[in-house]
Amino acid sequence: MVRLRGTPNSEKDVVNSRPDLFATVPRSEFDIPGRSHGLLDVVRWRYLLQLLVRTGVTTRYRNSVLGWTWSYVRPAAQFLVFWVVMGLFLRMQGSTPNYVIYLFSGIIVINLFSEAFKNATTSIVGNAALVRKVFLPRQLFAVSSVIVALVHVLPQVALLTIIVLFMGWLTHASFFAIGALIAAIVIITVFALGLGLFFGAINVRFRDSENIVELLLLLATWASPVLYVWTMVETAVKELGWPHWILELYLLNPITQSVELFHYGFWRPTLADPVIPIPPNLGINTLWTLLIAIIAVLLGQLVFRRLEGRFAQDL
Repeated sequence: MVRLRGTPNSEKDVVNSRPDLFATVPRSEFDIPGRSHGLLDVVRWRYLLQLLVRTGVTTRYRNSVLGWTWSYVRPAAQFLVFWVVMGLFLRMQGSTPNYVIYLFSGIIVINLFSEAFKNATTSIVGNAALVRKVFLPRQLFAVSSVIVALVHVLPQVALLTIIVLFMGWLTHASFFAIGALIAAIVIITVFALGLGLFFGAINVRFRDSENIVELLLLLATWASPVLYVWTMVETAVKELGWPHWILELYLLNPITQSVELFHYGFWRPTLADPVIPIPPNLGINTLWTLLIAIIAVLLGQLVFRRLEGRFAQDL
């Protein structure tokens, strides 16, 4: 057998004759396996985020007879209980015009916050199998939980929109009203994400976090003007002789601000003569509460990144 000069005669020669494709690549271009870039990875791994969101949306009501109808049934039952107790028994129906719209607007915000916050808190534990076996940005689970919660609340927003349209909303609504609705959704989702990252990271080590979140969600409904009007808090502060900063702190609660923005966007355009004044500094407080929500995300991300290195071991 004749071998041409310069041709390799063994597998070793073949391997040695191949050019080193990585010789010209600087070391700075290589990533350490398992190193996280925080929420920036959500953008870089957006295909996986879309997959998680699609899975969360499609599997929620799988093997359910009513399916997506549950997105209307449960809020409707919640609304009916509150309307009977607060609207009829405590006579909020008579003192608050269009109390049905007022109540439904607040319930939508609370439902969005509750589902997003709770699901983000349990997102890491709920995906323990993936966290233990493969590396992927763990923040994806919290972000996808918040987006799924937003998708599930959209039918309620659509239903409320149809109702207010029949009540003359279109003739009195303004661009400010639409902007208030968008601002409310941004504030409440960002705030829920920040809290979800914080408690979701702690929940991996201490499962008591889920019980703490349940208590916080119970208080959130009553610590914001969902069932009552904000002027009741103002009156109580004056009658009890409390300092005025308590009212200001109450209005700077991102949940309170989001509820009031929804009232401004949906409820007020349906009133011919609003008897309840707009909360003071509604526009400025919107910027402040957005800043508070962003700070919550930064703090939640800080705690999350400090603890995520032990997620696989703790799970």
